[in-house]
Amino acid sequence: MSTAEHPYQGWQLSQRPSGEPTEQCFTWVTGECPTPKQGELLLRTEYLSLDPYMRGRMDDSESYAPPVPLGDVMVGGTVSQVVHSTVAGFEEGDWVLSQGGWQNYSLAKPEEVVKLDHALAHPSYALGILGMPGFTAYMGLTDIGKPQAGETLVVAAATGPVGATVGQLAKRFGCHVVGVAGGAEKCRHAVEVLGFDHCIDHHTEDFEQRLASVCPKGIDIYFENVGGKVFDAVFPRLNPRARVPVCGAVSYYNHAELADGPDKTPYILTQLIKKRILLQGFIIFADYADHYSDFLSVMTPWVENGEIHYREQVIKGLDQAPAALNKVLRGENFGKVVIKLS
Repeated sequence: MSTAEHPYQGWQLSQRPSGEPTEQCFTWVTGECPTPKQGELLLRTEYLSLDPYMRGRMDDSESYAPPVPLGDVMVGGTVSQVVHSTVAGFEEGDWVLSQGGWQNYSLAKPEEVVKLDHALAHPSYALGILGMPGFTAYMGLTDIGKPQAGETLVVAAATGPVGATVGQLAKRFGCHVVGVAGGAEKCRHAVEVLGFDHCIDHHTEDFEQRLASVCPKGIDIYFENVGGKVFDAVFPRLNPRARVPVCGAVSYYNHAELADGPDKTPYILTQLIKKRILLQGFIIFADYADHYSDFLSVMTPWVENGEIHYREQVIKGLDQAPAALNKVLRGENFGKVVIKLS
């Protein structure tokens, strides 16, 4: 495909949001396709991943990764094809996993990409079940959660790419698995398709009572990726020596400041001590990058054989990215969200 027939398009961050990002936070830019220098690859984005962490990268605050500078392309994982290569070992048409961001063409050095198998039936899975979300679920559960047969695990956002994988893996370890999701349809999917023992709709008025009724022996592992009222309901039911892997807190990402209310810090810290609870945050590739190939060798056959189910929500058109990200942050997505550009 000629790049001249398909000019450059992308989204830049133009304003730091206060609360939910608005249209004014982004600028749509067009122009000529970039030209690779010696040692660079020109990549055409085929799929763009939309993930909750992107909201944090919009803020100019201290974090585990630097903020996106104003006027720069929004960050994001991509599955791309090589359009032009000046690098030995890469040819036109090769599939690669990269950090191309919210744009249809990008430049990358070979050490910045991972070459994907030509035979992949679903290249976009490298952004989901076989990529960062699936890897997050696998390492957070196995290394921090350390599930044992007969234990009770609770995971929020149960039909999202991380939560759905956590629950299915925990069932393989013999756990009693309880999901938390928003809406009856998602809860049915978690039980009937993913194989969870129960799934509770957090929108119901008696959410806390329902959660307690399906966790009669307490909770041994809580995989935290949401926070908010789900954490408030789960925490008092954690058993002694419970483990809480923490990979996110999406319910807070659009908060401009701390919410009003009582300071629960003394209660939480006291319970952590009394019950010897392990509450551990982690950054997946910063902490576990050397385990990624092992993860792929385990997870890939499970996915290909249908032993692990995966739901992907594909949205067509790069122009849809800002609105689609807001839906992810509100929990309105059903499965892993990717933008299909071509």
